[in-house]
Amino acid sequence: QVQLVESGGGLVQAGGSLRLSCAASGSIFSINVMGWYRQAPEKQRELVAHITSGGSTNYADSVKGRFTISRDNAKNTLYLQMNSLKPEDTAVYSCYAHMLGPKGYLEVWGQGTLVTVSS
Repeated sequence: QVQLVESGGGLVQAGGSLRLSCAASGSIFSINVMGWYRQAPEKQRELVAHITSGGSTNYADSVKGRFTISRDNAKNTLYLQMNSLKPEDTAVYSCYAHMLGPKGYLEVWGQGTLVTVSS
């Protein structure tokens, strides 16, 4: 069974930094795209950033210049470095991965980690 486990969320003051991690485990042949979504209370889920296996990245306009997505393909781990955090960044952050396993291609989601930014 393939799973993604996130860590690194928590409470931080505005202007501070946090680093989220997302580790994939199980029967994985390869991982193509990995990324982060977030959902704030009473708001729609939005894409924060994603990264391909080749390292190409894409960011939401709201986080450009503040967040950096990266991955360690050898460890099947995804990261999100979040700097200059703002109260509006408060949300549950979930990672996802498009991967190839023994039964074919699948999309896997993590359980989510809460990030709270105080003003």
